[in-house]
Amino acid sequence: MIEELLKKVKQNLILNHEADDELLKGYITASISYAESYQHLKAGFYSENQMPATTEQAVIMLSSHFYESRDGSTGGFFADNVQAGQQVWNTVNLLLRLDREWKV
Repeated sequence: MIEELLKKVKQNLILNHEADDELLKGYITASISYAESYQHLKAGFYSENQMPATTEQAVIMLSSHFYESRDGSTGGFFADNVQAGQQVWNTVNLLLRLDREWKV
């Protein structure tokens, strides 16, 4: 699953080299973990179950955001917009909410 997501994240970032593959895999792993936590799923859920398309898009977006703003001070590609970083999180959370396990 990580290798397939790596390919999609690299397509999203328009990266044609392998120099940052390990870094990206770490961001993908963190993004999957965030998705599982946000969706109230057990850790490792997506290693055993298929990831819905909306969750996959959120993971791709979040991994890309982590890569583009890895210095922690920018909003990535759209860094000239002060709301860019927050907008990424808003969009990711909206996508993840679609597949969330709602518990009381």
